[in-house]
Parts: sequence; C-alpha cells; structure tokens
Amino acid sequence: MQKTMRLVLPAVAAALVLTACVTTGRQSPFPDGSNVALGQRAMVDGPIIQPVKVLEDSRCPMNARCIWAGRVRVQMLWLRPNGETRSFDVTLSEPAPLADGAITLESVRPDKQTDATIRPEDYRFSFRFAGGL
Repeated sequence: MQKTMRLVLPAVAAALVLTACVTTGRQSPFPDGSNVALGQRAMVDGPIIQPVKVLEDSRCPMNARCIWAGRVRVQMLWLRPNGETRSFDVTLSEPAPLADGAITLESVRPDKQTDATIRPEDYRFSFRFAGGL
C-alpha cells in the first residue's frame, strides 16, 4: 500500500502542475496597443492606457519640405489596477515613465498632409511598454 502511495502522489502532483499551465482561452477585454483611437482603452504589455486628446501635432506634412520634423504630444490616462486613473502626456518616440517602466508612443497615423486636416476620430496610435519584473 505504501509503495502504491509513493507512485500515486508524484503522479497526482504532476497532474496538478500541468493543469496550472493550461490556458483558459480567454483574451484580454482590451485590444493591444498597436492601433488605438482617441478615447479607446488598450492593454499595452501590462498597463491599461487611454489616449484622450492630441495636444500637439506639428509633424511635417508628407507632401512638404520642412526644416523641423515636428512632434506629436498626446494627453493620456493610465487606468490603474486599483481603479484609480492617472493623467500623463506622451511625445512621439520619447519614453514616458509609467508604472514600473516606460511607455513609448511609437507611431501616429494618418500621415499629415498640407491639403487635409486630420479629424480627432481619424487618429490611430501605436504604443510599446518596456518594464515590469
């Protein structure tokens, strides 16, 4: 009987460990940070963020010649796990401190044109978060 228990206990322990590794198939209720619109919440490698407002879009239009490339600044919200929100700003290609790392606004679409105005609802942003343990 003791010999049987010695064989059964490791098998049961192994089965429990393996079932802990099984995924539920559920996905995050938020999209990732690759194509985020103003007002849309997204999970970016951990933190949940929401772009709120374009504060500045001084990018050089694609069909123009400029001395300065310009920049884009976006007002953001960080939706913390405890339910609180924190406001912060991001600037295109500049890491901004967030949580235990930094978030970077990697791209802004559509490209700016001299003969067209970008409406707020047309903006799409891509973000990357670097940090965590």
